[in-house]
Amino acid sequence: MNTTAENPPPNSDAPSRGWWITVQPVAGAAVMATGIVSVGLHLVGRDVLSGILLGLAAALWLLLAAAFALTLLNDRSQWTLRAATPPALAGVAATCVLGTRISQLGGGQDLATALLAVAALVWPVLLVDVLRHWKHGMPGGVFLVCVSTQGLAVLAATLAAAGTADWLAPAALAAFCLGLALYVAALAHFDLRQVLTGAGDQWVAGGALAISALAAAKLITWPDWSAGLQDALRATTWVLLALALAWYAVLLLAELRRPRPRYDVRRWATVFPLGMTAVAALTAAGVTRTAWVHTLGEVLLWIATAAWALTTAAFLTATARKRRPHEAGQPVR
Repeated sequence: MNTTAENPPPNSDAPSRGWWITVQPVAGAAVMATGIVSVGLHLVGRDVLSGILLGLAAALWLLLAAAFALTLLNDRSQWTLRAATPPALAGVAATCVLGTRISQLGGGQDLATALLAVAALVWPVLLVDVLRHWKHGMPGGVFLVCVSTQGLAVLAATLAAAGTADWLAPAALAAFCLGLALYVAALAHFDLRQVLTGAGDQWVAGGALAISALAAAKLITWPDWSAGLQDALRATTWVLLALALAWYAVLLLAELRRPRPRYDVRRWATVFPLGMTAVAALTAAGVTRTAWVHTLGEVLLWIATAAWALTTAAFLTATARKRRPHEAGQPVR
């Protein structure tokens, strides 16, 4: 599979060759995955483990933010090239996921609001650039246009429910509707063959629906909606969650039919949808008081946690092999 558009290589003619050049935008999926599993663990009362993952997600976010800023300052051409690819939006989504988890902390609303402001400022710039460079037959990263937009909706709705600002609720609703439209557009540009051949980011096709379901579930709780709008959001939550679970089943069957065990950084984009589907189910169950969906969400959460642990182990192993190239039989991606 040609991944040049998704992961542009470092520019060999770049004026600076610092460490930040080696950090690809798709690495933001690691923050997304770690952050959403932390959110899920908090929802089921596993706060110690959730806190550990929150710390890791925050540290990774700071690393990526530094790489983003240093690339912009030292290699503008490389930054421009990367900003035109869908994985650039992983940074926006990662910021929103981290902000959502921080909002769950006592007294974390100011920091979560600051993260929302950062994501909201960067999002339109990257989104417009990504849409300008769209083409047909793209890999699963194309759905990040939806994920990043729904990430804004989730964080804004979370902050509105926490009493930060009432105007955030209608803003979240607007972002939610735009996210759904972007999902349809992304699906039209997605190469369905990626279901069998993708390196991990094909799972974002389902993860985008899962985060959309989460946004709808968060919006239901706003008390100022009309009864009709709340009913519509409730129905939409169930439809989106059902579609996300359908994608989950299809993608799982595809993995079983054609296993892809080798580590790839895009495997973090597999963990994120697994965790997001679990969190969407747990949140929908809480809003609608549906016990069996909560049980389903817990099962999916532990699957996502196991996937996170396996991907972390694979990443550490791959990193060790890169440092000892003479011991590796093949180059590691």
